[in-house]
Amino acid sequence: MLMRTDPFRELDRLTQQLLNTTGTWSRPSTMPMDAYREGEEYVIALDLPGVAKDAIDIDVERNMLTVKAERRPVPRADDVQMELSERPLGVFSRQLVLADTLDTERIQADYEAGVLTLRIPIAERAKPRKVSIGGGSAHREINS
Repeated sequence: MLMRTDPFRELDRLTQQLLNTTGTWSRPSTMPMDAYREGEEYVIALDLPGVAKDAIDIDVERNMLTVKAERRPVPRADDVQMELSERPLGVFSRQLVLADTLDTERIQADYEAGVLTLRIPIAERAKPRKVSIGGGSAHREINS
């Protein structure tokens, strides 16, 4: 149902983890995800812990699904002295090419416990169906 478009994206993600770089709007970090079919819909689950719901943007243009999110720093008092900071901040993005067999007009999005879940129904035209056999002649005579 998904088509991979950038074979080096996973390498970029691993490099960002090792170098502990933050994403920017021009060069966002990736977000971990799972994608699977469940019954008559395709499910995509993206990990976005610590991201506010209003900081998530989901766009669909033709068959390209784009999810962008920004994890902003938590405001702290002036007298707070940070001892350890490992949670990445910045912009995260994921682009997926969706197959024509998915109904992109009816995508549902839920965000709970730091996980963005997108449910995309399988298009009616992609579901298996029976074809009835009609009566009549197998040949038609063509007159010139």
